Amino acid sequence: MKKGRYRLVKVLLIGILMAVAVPRAVDFEQAYAASKSTVVRSVSDIQQILLSAMNSHQVNVTFVYKGKTKALKTQLKQALDQAMESDPYINYTIASYGYSYRGSPSAADVTVKLSYRETAQETAYVESRVKSILKEIIVPGMNEHEKVKAIHDWIVIHLQYDKTLQKYTAYEGLSTGSAVCQGYSLLTYKMLKESGIQNKIVEGTATPEGSRTSQLHAWNLVLISGSWYHLDTTWDDPVPDQKNVVGIEYYLRNDKQMRKDHTWTKPYPEAATLYRNTLSALVQQGGNKTSFYKKLVKDLQYNLYEKSEIVASSAQLKAKAKASIQQGDKSIVFRFHGDEATLIEALQHLYTLNIKGISYNHSPFEETRDLKVVVTWK
Repeated sequence: MKKGRYRLVKVLLIGILMAVAVPRAVDFEQAYAASKSTVVRSVSDIQQILLSAMNSHQVNVTFVYKGKTKALKTQLKQALDQAMESDPYINYTIASYGYSYRGSPSAADVTVKLSYRETAQETAYVESRVKSILKEIIVPGMNEHEKVKAIHDWIVIHLQYDKTLQKYTAYEGLSTGSAVCQGYSLLTYKMLKESGIQNKIVEGTATPEGSRTSQLHAWNLVLISGSWYHLDTTWDDPVPDQKNVVGIEYYLRNDKQMRKDHTWTKPYPEAATLYRNTLSALVQQGGNKTSFYKKLVKDLQYNLYEKSEIVASSAQLKAKAKASIQQGDKSIVFRFHGDEATLIEALQHLYTLNIKGISYNHSPFEETRDLKVVVTWK
């Protein structure tokens, strides 16, 4: 029987609150001169103060702004946005912010209130736990390709999607074993960054299979050997969870591949390179990592692009299944050249191999008219 794929809605929620008090008409210069608060004169100064406060999980931030206050509201908003955007982890762990100020046309007392999805202690736990995990899965001599694969697989295996839609942080993902996409992408960001791999968090929407409704979603962009790739650890994790099963459909994809069900409007680095071409070139180069690259080609099922892997008849399918059975396997993945009716006819012949409980699912094999087929048996 054909198995359908089910994906739970993935949600990204970020609360942003603002409160601005209109400057009062008083003689503020004397109060300013007597103030012991930090004095700032530019958006850059404000940004640095806020970023430092956010890193230390400060709730109330106060300072004196010296300058024309007519545009202070705009400057505060700009500084807050720049401070958060300079650090993706901070950006998505700030739950809300608000600000107020009072003073004269040339100086003002400013108060910024911040709230966080993670406490300082929880963020410290994440940092400690990430370092501990990386010591287990990253060995000396690993390059960027090996590190990304190890991190991706660890997250997919050890996290489950939070069906309650309540767990948004990397801390919740690590401490409870489940989170929504925001938690997945934050943990992915932290682990990649700690491993020395530049990456970003992408904010956009995604359309679950079988649905016409897009949902808010978050995933990562990863820079490897000078090229950017999309990495969605949330959607590579099967729902419902399957122990030790790691998806590959959203592993290091380019923009064109990702846009089949993901969208984004904010400006992000272009991901134009096909990762299978990158791996093919690395295999051709040879070297001490060649065996890893060859295994990765197989694990990511890039071998299905080879003409020798195409199945077009019952005899070819039967031979492929027989070889897998002899190796003790319970499943095969292959590229089928033909329509679903022809596929079903070919599958009937597998019963002559004395296997039971045959089931299958298929999907279009990208950039071709063929089918990608997964067959399992008992």
